[in-house]
Amino acid sequence: MKILTCPAQLQRLEGILRKSLPFALPVFGAVLNINRGNPGRFEVLVDKWPEFGAVLARPSGEVPANDGYWNTQAAFYRDLGAYRALLETPGCLRWDAAFTLIALQDGMTAVSQDLAGRKGVELDIVEYYSYWHPDPSTMPEPRRRYLAEILGRFPQVCLQDGSGQPVAWVLTDHFGTGTHSYTLPEQRRRGHMQVALTVAAQRAHARGFPTFGHTALGNRPMQQLQEMLGHQRLPGVCSYILHNPGLDKDGP
Repeated sequence: MKILTCPAQLQRLEGILRKSLPFALPVFGAVLNINRGNPGRFEVLVDKWPEFGAVLARPSGEVPANDGYWNTQAAFYRDLGAYRALLETPGCLRWDAAFTLIALQDGMTAVSQDLAGRKGVELDIVEYYSYWHPDPSTMPEPRRRYLAEILGRFPQVCLQDGSGQPVAWVLTDHFGTGTHSYTLPEQRRRGHMQVALTVAAQRAHARGFPTFGHTALGNRPMQQLQEMLGHQRLPGVCSYILHNPGLDKDGP
């Protein structure tokens, strides 16, 4: 196991992961953030370098022992056996602390289920559809151009009304994921989210970031909107796997 700290190695990893899209998306987004100031204070580790079989992006330093949502990690593998071996390596994961693992590839959930079962850790798995847009420049222009110009003036994508109150917004996370998008109920069905998603995608694309996000399986309106804008739904589902040793304290 090796933690990559050398800027040249991290830049090389970014290029390798870019060629492995879309399945490397969460880890790729984390590496992009690390290489651009590391605002999320993350680090990446691999089973070996440079011919790695698996890579994990995780928070660096100490994290709360019982906050599995703050301690969110993402992985990508080129070899499932190498991924399993990496997770079993001492120091890779703290199995005595709660953590969430973003699993976009087949087999990851099964690995977590097997390892958690052997370590007495209970899992809570939530599944999402994942969408990404390979070329946001082809997205249709918003019909309300003045809204797009207002959004373009702010560092975060947030649509405001005339009094400065938020109307709709799209945020990003440590992995470069488009996340926590929301429109106030009284402002819905007015095209606000289409504008917010389009501007967020085009701004991310201009910075070299991929355009992708995860949508709840039951959220058909958001799925339809993303498909209308040209996002492509990836095969299978993306799982957020919360590993919580505290749930099994009363077990045998």
